[in-house]
Amino acid sequence: MLLDWKSGALAEGLECYRRGEFFEAHEHWEGEWLRLEEPEKSFLQALIQTAAAFHHYKSGNPAGAASLLRRALRRLEACPAQFGGVAVGPLREEARVWVRAMEGDATSMPDSFPVIYPRN
Repeated sequence: MLLDWKSGALAEGLECYRRGEFFEAHEHWEGEWLRLEEPEKSFLQALIQTAAAFHHYKSGNPAGAASLLRRALRRLEACPAQFGGVAVGPLREEARVWVRAMEGDATSMPDSFPVIYPRN
């Protein structure tokens, strides 16, 4: 199923995510998540966990952020490279870089947060 990233709560959450408003992105997406069925439900849960992870990171909780991002990655690993109207492959790769950085040397953090590229 292709999710609609051009309008409604998904689009609003995506805009918040792009602005670094991760808690707000999570809030927009959560209402949609409640209405979905598998496998889209697990996919959107991974995006919600990603947003929540970066909210924790910005709030000074890198351990919590790494834990949430690892959980998101487990869900994203089950998805093909393109799923739900999103380029999942690049998102997975960027999230892996962040997890490695959060678990290792905090002085080598990536310059930007992972990007969610909608494909519809």
